[in-house]
Amino acid sequence: MEASWRQVAGGRGRARGRATAAPASGNGVPLRGVGGGREKGSVGAVHSGCSPGGAAAGSRHSPAGSEAPQTSAAGELMSQKKFEEIKKANQAAAKKLVQEHISSSSEEEGDEDFEGKQGKIVANTFITYTTQTDGDTRELERTKQYVNEAFQAGAMTCLICIASVKRNQAVWSCSGCFCIFHMPCIQKWAKDSQFLVSSLTDDDFGKRDYPWPCPKCRFEYKRSETPSRYYCYCGKVEDPPLDPWLVPHSCGQVCEREFKPPCGHKCLLLCHPGPCPPCPKMVTTTCYCKKAKPIPRRCSTKEWSCQLPCGRKLLCGQHKCEHSCHAGSCPPCPRVSRQKCVCGKKVAERSCASPQWHCDQVCGKTLPCGNHTCEQVCHVGACGECPRSGKRFCPCQKSKFSLPCTEDVPTCGDSCDKVLECGIHRCSQRCHRGPCETCRQEVEKHCRCGKHTKRMPCHKPYLCETKCVKMRDCQKHQCRRKCCPGNCPPCDQNCGRTLGCRNHKCPSVCHRGSCYPCPETVDVKCNCGKTKVTVPCGRERTTRPPKCKELCSRPPTCHHTSQEKHRCHFGSCPPCHQPCHKVLEKCGHLCPAPCHDQALIKQTGRHQPTGPWEQSSEPAFIQTALPCPPCQVPIPTECLGKHEVSPLPCHAVGPYSCKRVCGRLLDCQNHTCMKECHKVTEIEGCIGKNKAGPECLHCEEGCSKSRPLGCPHPCVLPCHPGECPPCVQMLRIKCHCKITSLYVECRKITTADENEKNLLSCCKNQCPKELPCGHRCKEMCHPGECPFNCNQKVKLRCPCKRIKKELQCNKVRENQISVECDTTCKEMKRKASEIKEAEAKAVLEEEKRRQQAELEAFENRLKGRRKKNRKRDEVTVELSSWQKYKYYVLPVCGMVFAVFAWYIARDVD
Repeated sequence: MEASWRQVAGGRGRARGRATAAPASGNGVPLRGVGGGREKGSVGAVHSGCSPGGAAAGSRHSPAGSEAPQTSAAGELMSQKKFEEIKKANQAAAKKLVQEHISSSSEEEGDEDFEGKQGKIVANTFITYTTQTDGDTRELERTKQYVNEAFQAGAMTCLICIASVKRNQAVWSCSGCFCIFHMPCIQKWAKDSQFLVSSLTDDDFGKRDYPWPCPKCRFEYKRSETPSRYYCYCGKVEDPPLDPWLVPHSCGQVCEREFKPPCGHKCLLLCHPGPCPPCPKMVTTTCYCKKAKPIPRRCSTKEWSCQLPCGRKLLCGQHKCEHSCHAGSCPPCPRVSRQKCVCGKKVAERSCASPQWHCDQVCGKTLPCGNHTCEQVCHVGACGECPRSGKRFCPCQKSKFSLPCTEDVPTCGDSCDKVLECGIHRCSQRCHRGPCETCRQEVEKHCRCGKHTKRMPCHKPYLCETKCVKMRDCQKHQCRRKCCPGNCPPCDQNCGRTLGCRNHKCPSVCHRGSCYPCPETVDVKCNCGKTKVTVPCGRERTTRPPKCKELCSRPPTCHHTSQEKHRCHFGSCPPCHQPCHKVLEKCGHLCPAPCHDQALIKQTGRHQPTGPWEQSSEPAFIQTALPCPPCQVPIPTECLGKHEVSPLPCHAVGPYSCKRVCGRLLDCQNHTCMKECHKVTEIEGCIGKNKAGPECLHCEEGCSKSRPLGCPHPCVLPCHPGECPPCVQMLRIKCHCKITSLYVECRKITTADENEKNLLSCCKNQCPKELPCGHRCKEMCHPGECPFNCNQKVKLRCPCKRIKKELQCNKVRENQISVECDTTCKEMKRKASEIKEAEAKAVLEEEKRRQQAELEAFENRLKGRRKKNRKRDEVTVELSSWQKYKYYVLPVCGMVFAVFAWYIARDVD
């Protein structure tokens, strides 16, 4: 089951285009302009106007003159205009949808004047209950609270799904606590509660009628009382229609429910939530003591006290009640008097309300036998007969004796035969006084759980150490009792699961199924705390704080002693608009600007919308304190270089630059300072005013002196006096083999001779070049051609590839050495040629035999066709044995011939 806030009634619009479903308003009427209907400005209307079908229809009905080609500028203007229209329409629809979504319910909240009028209407509804004698408003508070919550948007909350109860949703009200729930929520709650109880306790699952409790007050209902239909509060109308002029879920008729406690009258309010108010009927009644005259009073307060002394006689029979007129029986007499106990031996001061009391003395009176005394403690009446008189039994209760009360009953001598404490065996001793001894017979005992047996004395219990592994009724924890007989106790651990409010945990014992809703309530207060609204726990995060009419009592956040009056609110107070009037520190003038301790500054870098479907965000402002604006009084001031005197504003009085070039000689002795007029600290010992100071620029131009021959790098130092230092930068060069890159200092290359350059260009690796013979050069990386001195071993073979020899590569290429075949090679070559000739001859013979067999088979098929043609013209004659069985003999002969030919061919191969 989904929560009620997910059950949104969707509508289907008739406008063309992809119109979204219209969310329902508070009274169930679909909202216009969001995909439902053909209203102007709606999303559906905008989409229909821009659809391809609409454009095509417009083109079909356009005159012939409009088919002329339009200019590109006019087309762009038309597209831009349509884009702006779509953007505005979509932004308006999105803004309206956002406003509806932000609201906690679909009902519109009124302004402060409407809330004030609503409070007056509710107060006037109940004022007639208190205008007569002894009216009490305390009894009406509960009913007023339910009525107020019914009118307030979002105040009524379902405790099962922790969601608001809206006007157009089916609800059910508990008759015990009058709490309101969604109809699907309470139906699922009742079903789950009955299922859990029956699954744990009912052997015949689902056939017994178990009650289900209210989630809030635990008031139990029968299974037949499970709500299945939606009724109004008074229960007269099924599916009450939605009326904005009535209380939500009300039928508008007179309630007519009987008051509780019943007084014979019925409720006169219109169908309303919560309990009925006290009975407002007027009746004539007298006080509790019946001494005052009857007066008219409300039926709900018809019992009253005249405040005169009661005067009724108390239970002690001596004094009268001194309390004022009261309800019910009179209290016990509070006076104290001296009274005797029951046996009359002691006298004590006791409460007059309890005249009979017992002391702690033994009676001690002589019994009728004359030999014994009464052993009872202080008692009423006669002591009774002697307990030792009459016929008495022996200790084993088998023999009966008639003896005087002064003699003890003797033992009979028979076996005792009483059942021992074990309940199985009997006492084997002779008749004796006192208790029987414990049973010491050894028996085979089963433990309590029945899993183990042991031989042991009968009087000792046997408990094994096996722990029970059955699940308790919570179906989460094991029993874990030693030697459990099977009746596992209920789980004694705490549930501890987080409730739906997300604030508290379940305090109940570990159980199955869903936990009960959180019973706590939370007060949602305004900022000052004087106005509050009580909501169920967990609802405080989505409930709006109430509007407070008190003035804001916060101290001013600016430097002023007071701030403008405004009502209680959350967040920061509005900015102050009083004049600043701060004394400026530099010049002593007063600041004439408005208070700027909390000025609003527009935030830069706003997000730009990506299209017409995205709502344009409002300009964001941040609140910050701004300094006082600078003083603008002009004051004549000399520049830093003392070139001129100019008038400056008061806030800018001080050393300033005249924007001229400094022109002082720098340390490089080649350039002058190009900075604007600035302060220069005179250094002691320097001659001349044109000498650069520490504040002047340092020369950052490169050195322009000539470099050594072959050095491509400029001087690494800035412009400087004297000679340049040697170049230490690294040059990347290729080695002689052109594979490895080497890095050498520039000064080494430029100062080296030819041999040193060859050494610097050598990578110290083997030369990768190939010799004419195809082998790699064995020398180290070198310039020029590789020397031809290949000593690599090569293999030579004879023409038949049988003889193999290894020789040096350079000798083979110089002398042209070759390996010839010997007599063994020639003999092997001759034998191989003979074998090939024999194989070729066998292949020819096999081909001849195959052709001969095919020819014979073809001739046989021709003979068979001729015989068939002759039979058509010949007269039928009797067939011979050969003619009858030749078709069986010929295949057999053919098979024998084929096998014989196969053996011959195999022998030939």
